[in-house]
Amino acid sequence: MSRLKGAAGRDTRAGFRTEPRDCTTSVPQGLLKAARKSGQLNLSGRNLSEVPQCVWRINVDIPEEANQNLSFGATERWWEQTDLTKLIISNNKLQSITDDLRLLPALTVLDIHDNQLTSLPSAIRELENLQKLNVSHNKLKILPEEITNLRNLKGLYLQHNELTCIPEGFEQLSSLEDLELHVGENQIEMLGAEHLKHLNSILVLELRDNKLKSVPDEITLLQSLERLDLSNNDISSLPYSLGNLHLKFLALEGNPLRTIRREIINKGTQEVLKYLRSKIRDDRPTQSDSVTETAMTLPSESRVNVHAITTLKTLDYSDKQKTSIPDEVFDAVKSHIVTSVNFSKNELCEIPKRIVELKEMVSDVNLSFNKLSFVSLELCMLQKLTFLDLRNNFLNSLPEEMESLIRLQMINLSFNRFKILPEVLYRIPTLETVLISNNQVGSVDPQKMKMMENLTTLDLQNNDLLQIPPELGNCVNLRTLLLDGNPFRVPRAAILMKGTAAILEYLRDRIPT
Repeated sequence: MSRLKGAAGRDTRAGFRTEPRDCTTSVPQGLLKAARKSGQLNLSGRNLSEVPQCVWRINVDIPEEANQNLSFGATERWWEQTDLTKLIISNNKLQSITDDLRLLPALTVLDIHDNQLTSLPSAIRELENLQKLNVSHNKLKILPEEITNLRNLKGLYLQHNELTCIPEGFEQLSSLEDLELHVGENQIEMLGAEHLKHLNSILVLELRDNKLKSVPDEITLLQSLERLDLSNNDISSLPYSLGNLHLKFLALEGNPLRTIRREIINKGTQEVLKYLRSKIRDDRPTQSDSVTETAMTLPSESRVNVHAITTLKTLDYSDKQKTSIPDEVFDAVKSHIVTSVNFSKNELCEIPKRIVELKEMVSDVNLSFNKLSFVSLELCMLQKLTFLDLRNNFLNSLPEEMESLIRLQMINLSFNRFKILPEVLYRIPTLETVLISNNQVGSVDPQKMKMMENLTTLDLQNNDLLQIPPELGNCVNLRTLLLDGNPFRVPRAAILMKGTAAILEYLRDRIPT
């Protein structure tokens, strides 16, 4: 009875009331009954505008079936049911969460992604057992200071909100492992040294699509860091000491970098780290770096950045909210060599046909944050294409003709509408990185994937995978396999937290003999 006393103590009205009858219209009794046994409740995608009281009070009130003397035998007493430890209420229409959240003190996982939340209740501080909090894809402008009280928090997902800063005291979250945090697609302008000092166990730090202007030297304190995503920010230079980290993946695309050349970035993570290490001994800028710095100090409002074309070999027409790319943009290329194209953050419904004019030279194309519902054949003709960013569009398929992209190493398909891993990807043997998180992918083919001998990074987070085929464990070349946020039951969270090698070993052990 100690559990009940603790919960009742948080609400003097608690008593032993029965569940409100109107709760059954939004939450079936069968779900509540199952949740009392399993300690897990999934209310994702139920069109909820508020969380029913019976959910908050699931461990406080007498179950209706107990009052009716149903389903409870001598060995199954309702007061001995399991405390709720996992609550998923994602993909609804919630605009707020009440302080009744404190009635679920045993929660270890709280997933509220894809709602319309503008704030979190201060009562969140009372979830002392919370290990994973996902509030991505909401409308949060600030985080309550009380969030820094969650000392057992290991995973925090904040991406795609409207945050402008990280709360003071964030460094107190010393248990964070799964990230520093996923805070991509916000409005954060500064990452302070104080945020990093005590987060030396984090593995993944995702800060893409913010407004960061610099990276503090203290980034080198994160000695366990494996993945760092800084793409699409306003970063002009990197601390050379970053080269001393043992990163497996570093994303820098979409930044006005002045101290590192595009051709080095295009060679991949290890070449970038090697370059940074080489500059530690002599941090004086080279002549070519100085030229780049002068070239990039241009008015941001200029329609076509000709200097970026001539000095950086970049055709940049991003963040214009345009439905088409003007001819003058392509005309500005003239006889110049262009290796990178950035048309992100517009409202393109189709890929501009004139992109085919660059087929002999372009290796990096960024079409993210548009309204593309299909990939045109013109893109499939870019024979030298190495990096392709198509995230945050409306895509649900890829053309078979993409098989002709025989140099493609990285493709980002996150935040689209894919229900399966596109078949054509299995037939692009050069692929090293496939990012397809936050879609509706329900299955992968491990036999075909095993043929992708160069694939080292596969991000399948936040999809609809009901099961992970054991044969996936044979894809021994994978160094980073991300599976969080899927509805499968095994591997369990404890295995996922151990990392890719442990996941693959677990799967191999379960391959039928």
